[in-house]
Amino acid sequence: MNQYIFRRIFQALPVLVGITIITFTFTELAPGDAVSAMLMEQQGGAVDIDVEALRARYGLDQPAPVRYVRWVSGLLQGNMGIRMRSGVPVSEDIARRLPATLQLMLAAALFSVVIGIPLGVLSALRQYSVLDYVLTGFVFIGISVPGFFAAIVVIYIFAVRLGWFPTGGYDTPGADLGTLASVLDRLHHMALPAIVLGIESTAAIMRYTRTSMLEVIRQDYMITARSKGLSAFMITLRHGLRNALLPVITIIGLRLPSLFGGAIIIETIFNWPGMGTLYMDGVSTRDYPLIMSMVLISAFVIVVSNLITDLTYALVDPRVRYE
Repeated sequence: MNQYIFRRIFQALPVLVGITIITFTFTELAPGDAVSAMLMEQQGGAVDIDVEALRARYGLDQPAPVRYVRWVSGLLQGNMGIRMRSGVPVSEDIARRLPATLQLMLAAALFSVVIGIPLGVLSALRQYSVLDYVLTGFVFIGISVPGFFAAIVVIYIFAVRLGWFPTGGYDTPGADLGTLASVLDRLHHMALPAIVLGIESTAAIMRYTRTSMLEVIRQDYMITARSKGLSAFMITLRHGLRNALLPVITIIGLRLPSLFGGAIIIETIFNWPGMGTLYMDGVSTRDYPLIMSMVLISAFVIVVSNLITDLTYALVDPRVRYE
């Protein structure tokens, strides 16, 4: 197992290197730069900007290969660069925003798994029933409705009209942090964005769980388990669900990076102080060190998600061997 983990990590290194090259190249091909954005903002203002001095300050006067090598060298030393507007290290801003995004992703992932798998199993066991058609309809709606539209509808119904949840924010201003009340207050603010972020993943997990369970319940060993007099619960849980989980684990692993990407829109709508709002700020100001670091983190999330998915196979199905 350890050898397999090290081999997978070693295989991921060329992928990360290729991503750094692609990220830097496309950033270079984008029209304009941060200095140009500064000039556009201050057109008509009284402040004079020394363009060449700014380019030299941020290293934009150097050839592209030199700037790429400097960026990668900094990454290897834990230095993601300096933000062009505020002068704050990129790593500090990311470290300040990353926990909020991870909390939202974890809540959305738990919601998707806890709701999606049981409803998928139930839909398979009640195939062609009214409940099955209702759940299938939810699957189609959850997959097809854009996240931003679902967020607007949810805010209008549950926050504006019913007043059950706040319209946005991380917590109530002035809340006493460190107490149980503040934790519940934060969970109260997290509920709507986490549910909206997890709707599409919930629908996808339900769909794959239903399909996988329908294949499993027709297998001979399921019939044998029934003939032995085992309870329906044990047959479904121990013999059916466990053998149906491999494709479900695959879709869960594929959905984790989507949760990270979807957080950009959801965090912006709900004013959640995470990586999404930070990324939007970097794009609007052409903050290249921040943008490239964010893209690299997204790629790292994808690689780690795939690794976790492969390792989970062995825990669910002992027949899987890593050779």
